[in-house]
Amino acid sequence: MTAISSTTPARTAIATLVFRVYLPFALAYFLSYLFRTVNAALSPNLTRELNLDAADLGLLTGTYFIAFALSQIPLGMMMDRFGPRRVHAALVMVGAAGALLFGLGHSIGSLALGRALIGMGMAGGLMAAMKAISLWFPQERWALINGFHMAFGGLGAIFATKPVEIAMNYTDWRGVFIGLAAVTAGVATLLFLAVPEKPGTQVKSSLREAFGGVITVFKSATFWRLSPGAAFGLGGFLAVQGLWSGPWLRHVSGFDNDTTSFYLLAIAAAMAAGYLTSGIVSAALAKLGISPLRTVYLMHIAFILCQIPLVTGWIPNVMAVWVIYGYFGVGSVLTFPLLAQAFPLSLGGRAITCLNMLMFGMAFAWQYGIGIVLDFWPRGANGAFPPIAYQTALGIVLAVNVLSVIWLLMPRRSQRSAAN
Repeated sequence: MTAISSTTPARTAIATLVFRVYLPFALAYFLSYLFRTVNAALSPNLTRELNLDAADLGLLTGTYFIAFALSQIPLGMMMDRFGPRRVHAALVMVGAAGALLFGLGHSIGSLALGRALIGMGMAGGLMAAMKAISLWFPQERWALINGFHMAFGGLGAIFATKPVEIAMNYTDWRGVFIGLAAVTAGVATLLFLAVPEKPGTQVKSSLREAFGGVITVFKSATFWRLSPGAAFGLGGFLAVQGLWSGPWLRHVSGFDNDTTSFYLLAIAAAMAAGYLTSGIVSAALAKLGISPLRTVYLMHIAFILCQIPLVTGWIPNVMAVWVIYGYFGVGSVLTFPLLAQAFPLSLGGRAITCLNMLMFGMAFAWQYGIGIVLDFWPRGANGAFPPIAYQTALGIVLAVNVLSVIWLLMPRRSQRSAAN
């Protein structure tokens, strides 16, 4: 099978690519987001059964992110050498083993190991799909297909809310993870058997050459100008949306589990809409003469404004505040194509992989760090932290976001020289 050119009229061939290439990777990304965010719905059950404090819960949930982050650079090199089909299928099977271990584990250590294996297994959810899409689909379709792919991940986050709450009426959280382990193993098998191999696309560079490209990216001033805003901003969003939004809704707003699940579903839907429309918004602004870099500025600033109500406690409408937060929280994803375009084609993939590593590393730090901050306050009689605890923790996140955007907006020496 060969890639379909923009002049090929065979819609059947395109449909075949959608089912054999896009859909298997999309299903894996669906699971990646489901695993990433499911603990927001399950946190009361985990806390009660395992007697966790907030820091324990943050550390346990965040092991997904740290394993995900540490896998990024090896992932990029393995995909270049062996192709996305084999690498991603093997990793997703590791994720299935992690889900099974999490469902069967009884100690913090075994659960953390299971969660880390899930993070490692889901590490290629976006990068492997982008690689496969670039191999099989014509370039003019990349942006559209990547947008749909990211929105499919948003559907996974939606499924991790109310549907999981409904499933809990028939089983417990262990049953949920054991069931997910079986589904994940099925998706790994589908990836290996259904996705075609593209011959002649593997790069047989040495390990030294591959790492040399990574070092080049990390030494780049452009990388360190663009990356902090996305790493701190999107990393903070993933930490809150993937875990702490659930406890906030229960503790601050006093919602029960059913209402909390509904609100988490709305946040996830807003996030999916943000992923789906971010590229459309960027293209529309470009027609008005607003560059992609300025669009990234605007997205960062919009997300900062969205966080202010959660920090000040002035929340006229809980649903509106969290839905807007969910939509603009993913706006800095536009940094990825901007960063890729700033490097030569041979380094573009490693540039976005390095950013992905920083972003998920920060998601781990925020998820664990928020729990540490919350534990400075005693729980109430109902096990809830006071609103000031959440305002303080989220205020720290906001302050760092503001500093990272100031860093992005600071004029550089080259800019000043060009202006003179």
